Amino acid sequence: MDLSGSFSLVWQQGDIVIQSIAVLLALMSIASWSIILAKSFYLGRLQGLGKIRNNNDIINRFWEASTLPEGMDILKKLPPFLHLAEQARKAKEHYELFHLTNQEQALDAGMTISELVTRALRQALGRTAIQLERGQIILASVGSTAPFIGLLGTVWGIYHALTVIGESGQASLDTVAGPVGEALIMTAFGLFVAIPAVLAYNAFTRTQRLIMADLDGFAHDLQLFFSLHKD
Repeated sequence: MDLSGSFSLVWQQGDIVIQSIAVLLALMSIASWSIILAKSFYLGRLQGLGKIRNNNDIINRFWEASTLPEGMDILKKLPPFLHLAEQARKAKEHYELFHLTNQEQALDAGMTISELVTRALRQALGRTAIQLERGQIILASVGSTAPFIGLLGTVWGIYHALTVIGESGQASLDTVAGPVGEALIMTAFGLFVAIPAVLAYNAFTRTQRLIMADLDGFAHDLQLFFSLHKD
């Protein structure tokens, strides 16, 4: 019997519990694959997949730009890096506004430009980290719970099959093997849902760690630039 036929038979012979578990696993699979595809595209762009193979090419072009607006335009290809540069620039403009208007009432009026830029970059890095990690909790939840949900379906299916066999009075191997084998399909279904989620979670975690390392280095360079650059 092929796999699709086994699922069909389990669905037809299963009660509301088995069908509910199957629907739940199907929804979990759809959710995890949606996240996997979306994050693969997004993180792939940040890693330089596509026309530009290395993010360092864009970062180097930013620092080689003759003006800051020109450099910011180059960073549009890397939104998280652009966000860092924009927040650092706004922090510097905020500092300069205090000195032009002599505003003293603000809580951060006494902070140096280095402190303001550092605060802005730290907040921007935190928001970027949250954005990069979006969907990770769902993948982790699916990867950790799907096998047990499938196992629950298997246990319930075996119990239901043995109940039917007990009522019929036929307990031969030929009679038991079919229903039990069909119930075990639920365990396979749970693993089918969980394994891609676990693999994707591990891959995305490593990729996000590398991207955050690049962002940390870029933020340090921005902090020096905006703190020391007087123009």
